[in-house]
Amino acid sequence: MKRKIYDEFLNWKTEDARTCALMVDGARRTGKSYIVEEFAKNEYESHILIDFNLAGDDVKSLFELYLNDLDTFFMMLSTIYGIKLIEHKSLIIFDEVQLFPKARAAIKYLVKDNRYDYIETGSLVSIKKNVKDIQIPSEERHIKLNPMDFEEFCWAMGDDTTVPFLRHIFERRQEIGSAHRKINTLFRQYLIVGGMPKVVETFVKTRDFEKTDRIKRDILTLYRNDIQKYADKYVEKVTAIFDEIPSQLQKHDRIFKLAELEEEARFRGYEDAFFWLKDSGIMTPCYNTTEPSVGLKMNKERTTMKCFMADTGLLISHTFDEIGIVSNEIYKKLMLDKLSVNFGNIMENIVAQMLSANGHSLYFYTNSNRNDASSRMEIDFLVSKTTITNKHNIFPLEIKTGKNYALSSLKKFIAKFPDQLSEPFVFHDDEFKIENGITFMPIYMAMCL
Repeated sequence: MKRKIYDEFLNWKTEDARTCALMVDGARRTGKSYIVEEFAKNEYESHILIDFNLAGDDVKSLFELYLNDLDTFFMMLSTIYGIKLIEHKSLIIFDEVQLFPKARAAIKYLVKDNRYDYIETGSLVSIKKNVKDIQIPSEERHIKLNPMDFEEFCWAMGDDTTVPFLRHIFERRQEIGSAHRKINTLFRQYLIVGGMPKVVETFVKTRDFEKTDRIKRDILTLYRNDIQKYADKYVEKVTAIFDEIPSQLQKHDRIFKLAELEEEARFRGYEDAFFWLKDSGIMTPCYNTTEPSVGLKMNKERTTMKCFMADTGLLISHTFDEIGIVSNEIYKKLMLDKLSVNFGNIMENIVAQMLSANGHSLYFYTNSNRNDASSRMEIDFLVSKTTITNKHNIFPLEIKTGKNYALSSLKKFIAKFPDQLSEPFVFHDDEFKIENGITFMPIYMAMCL
């Protein structure tokens, strides 16, 4: 599986490997161990992979006995694994480093020694949890591995031309033309399968949605087990939020209502549970901002949020979990948009996933003013321009499904904030067009923002 993070590894190796280790974190099953080992095989003359799921006391004792004698440390490590270490040409990988925090603490001394390069992998939740009695090394650079994005999915499917074509079209604001139907079919496959590498690999080999669904459900079970294992005193609240995500996204405004979990519930009582799900990589929060201006974070209302699943393929399996395995028949209807359910939540989730993959924090706008209809509006996403100017810095995005939809909120939003807003976008099921100053594009084009 070709992953974009590989290029970031190369930049680190060239520029910074002598001064810091790389910590690759992210949700479980996003392919951290796989891509790091591929990098080691391709870019170094030798490497040692220490998997702390499997490492015995002979390995762990090295970190307790020989950090003040690194010559012996490396000699013993090389002997245990039967691999010759070559100065400045070998990589040492600490896989699942959260399981042995002393190894993470040792990074300070190992990087300073400057003989070899180091990459750590782990789940952010358990990394944060397992820091008792250790000094967190400053010689550590974090990098997050997300689920595979649409372009990475295309690569896995043997297609390396579609996304460059889409970027070309997007920059020039042109129609897709006859390729639209083919690209939309490919995009819907990505939507359903999702971006978990093992799931994608299975789909590429089998083209069988039921087989991919079984693997997605295994991942969801793994996430539930992680909640039980790591969420400590928040287990019940984290589980309640996790189970409620599909139904909350099914609501018109997608805003997470705590009252659905517990009568008279308050955000303060659930705040840590939301943070846990965010840190785990399972859920991506999207916050309401009260002003569409530069620095969306400054106007964030942290108690008003939407909770998107980090992987839309998992959301679909999570949504239909009452029937055990989502059958090929249901997936076929999802592919053809023939399922008699509101598909808007799925489409909004995939746009959230694409924006996150491009490094955007997620924000939306809502104003439920009962006294002033001109101020009452909802905008699905707000995205900052890359280059900031004196005004017109925010892209408002609306996600629409089906043939008939209204744009009253977007039009009121444009009228209310003319100086703050840049090009308004509507991502929908149909072709490109520009109408009344609004740019309409197929939903899969949101990846180009």
